[in-house]
Amino acid sequence: MYRNSAAIYHSIPSDIDQKIDICIQNACNRLDMKGEGHIFFRADDVAVPSKQFFRLTQLFCFYRMPLELSVVPAWLTRIRWEQVKKSGQKSPDLMCWHQHGWRHINHEKAGKKQEFGPNRSHDQIRKDIISGRDRLEELMKESFYPVFTPPWNRCSLTTLNLLKELGYYAVSRIKESRPPAPIGLVDFQTNVDLHTRKGINPSKDLDDLFTELSRAISSGTCGVMIHHQRMNDAAFSFLELFLKSVVKRKELIPVHFKDILASGAGG
Repeated sequence: MYRNSAAIYHSIPSDIDQKIDICIQNACNRLDMKGEGHIFFRADDVAVPSKQFFRLTQLFCFYRMPLELSVVPAWLTRIRWEQVKKSGQKSPDLMCWHQHGWRHINHEKAGKKQEFGPNRSHDQIRKDIISGRDRLEELMKESFYPVFTPPWNRCSLTTLNLLKELGYYAVSRIKESRPPAPIGLVDFQTNVDLHTRKGINPSKDLDDLFTELSRAISSGTCGVMIHHQRMNDAAFSFLELFLKSVVKRKELIPVHFKDILASGAGG
């Protein structure tokens, strides 16, 4: 058992496959008046090769499912990049590698953790954004896609304005994040959290997860946040059943950040 895995993955019911199917089907049924819905998956804290990371990417490749990979630049070395990129070499079109802050460390003296929060100056933030981008561009070359996911899904207005100024296509945060992104900077919002859940009652937390999932899908855009380091075997089984159910729904279309931008839509 992984110590950091969410409570729901310590006690999964035997009929979980049926529960997932029913949840997704019912949510898709509420899309009838809106047409099709979209779903994307964002995996955070990427850079270090591990069994869990390769297991995750192999799962997405098997089901031909796009995956947004948020890479922490300071964690990435040339050797690590050569290793992790192999996970998607057979299906490079499925992988969207983008920036996850710079060092993934907290700079706030009080309150919630932020790497790019209000405690930092304009120049400090700008320097770290550019340092992260430069490293990813140097190592990844054309594989790097200029989208920015702030660690802990939080950042200041200064950060958002700098991302726009520096030519990033979009930021990706959780639903209803504040402050709002400035006009011209798309916000790809996640609204389903699979692995950093804090509930302690597995049954209730599973119900809460299904409520999140249902609302997200029926809204027309479902953004799923993944943390592979927190996944135990049950979490991988749940995710596979989830992907298997998604691919059966013609009205629920898996997309990349690139697809959303090309369509002219935003978070």
